Amino acid sequence: MKITEIHIYSHALPVVDGPYKIASSEVFSLDTTLVKIVTDNGLVGWGETCPVGPTYQPHHAEGARAALAVVARGLIGANPLQPVVLRRTMDALLNGHQYAKAAIDIAAYDVMGKHFGLRVADLLGGVVTERVPSYYASGVGEPDDIARIAAERAAEGYPRLQIKVGGRPVEIDIAVVRKVWERIGGKMRLAVDGNRSLTTRDTLRLSRECPDIPFILEQPCNTLEEIKAIRGQLHHGVYIDENGIDLSTVLRAVGEGLCDGFGMKVTRIGGLQQMAAFRDVCEARSMPHTCDDAWGGDIIAAACTHIGATVLPRLNEGVWLAQPYIEHHYDPENGVAIKDGHIQLPSGPGLGVVPDESIFGAPVGSYG
Repeated sequence: MKITEIHIYSHALPVVDGPYKIASSEVFSLDTTLVKIVTDNGLVGWGETCPVGPTYQPHHAEGARAALAVVARGLIGANPLQPVVLRRTMDALLNGHQYAKAAIDIAAYDVMGKHFGLRVADLLGGVVTERVPSYYASGVGEPDDIARIAAERAAEGYPRLQIKVGGRPVEIDIAVVRKVWERIGGKMRLAVDGNRSLTTRDTLRLSRECPDIPFILEQPCNTLEEIKAIRGQLHHGVYIDENGIDLSTVLRAVGEGLCDGFGMKVTRIGGLQQMAAFRDVCEARSMPHTCDDAWGGDIIAAACTHIGATVLPRLNEGVWLAQPYIEHHYDPENGVAIKDGHIQLPSGPGLGVVPDESIFGAPVGSYG
């Protein structure tokens, strides 16, 4: 089998009831990038990558499409059934830019599943649950508002809540954490996510003033060096998110004991092939982790759910989806959605999602 065509699309995803606020930015609308690959036997596969603006990480929508334009020309004639070879080919064509290459990787897995009549989760090692746990990320807000959201999500059945903090006096963040704990107690696992925004001083204060509240500190500081400097002084476990840029960094963090788990994005690490390798590293060292992405519609949601369905349940911190903030599905019949805090694994071959490509308009780039 060979790739004969690659088409790239740009599509706007307005944030329902926006903005969505994190420490570094307010998000009103996202520009997602879709990739469609066509093979010589007529099979079609879809991939997606959607950075949360240009400040969350060194990723942005225009950069993704520029990178895809570079690699797409060199992938015509490549075999989509060989994900490792495909990754190596992309790396030979362009250094870095894993978040863009991930869209090709996801599309190739979609094709592979359709070719073999299997779901992507089966190709990634096998399904351990059809009902994949999700988690809710609150956004940065005031104590009473976030406590109310926490209670609502606990009632809906979410097993985990991520409380966004940062970008303001740490006293407010401490008040938010305490108010949430007063409201929901132990009804959900808690993560307090600084999105790289906290100083080491404020991270220490947050942990030291809440020793009685069981939560994970997720990516509180900007660098691994900052986290390393204070890790031994904290009262809470630490997960690495934005700093987990590739498998090499993950191996360093695990080997040096810099963290207790990870928040991992499928596109950041380079796609499903690399995500499966990451999952296996985590299982070897009993490191809990998430399987999610920065943003995106049904394609990226399906990819995250498929890899999430293969994770050892005791290590699965959930799959975060942007779906609650997106008004429409790409696939009106098989769109990926959260219900009672969990996600039903798509049942069709490949990703199990067949988008209505007419909603994307004309491609912004076509190759082949």
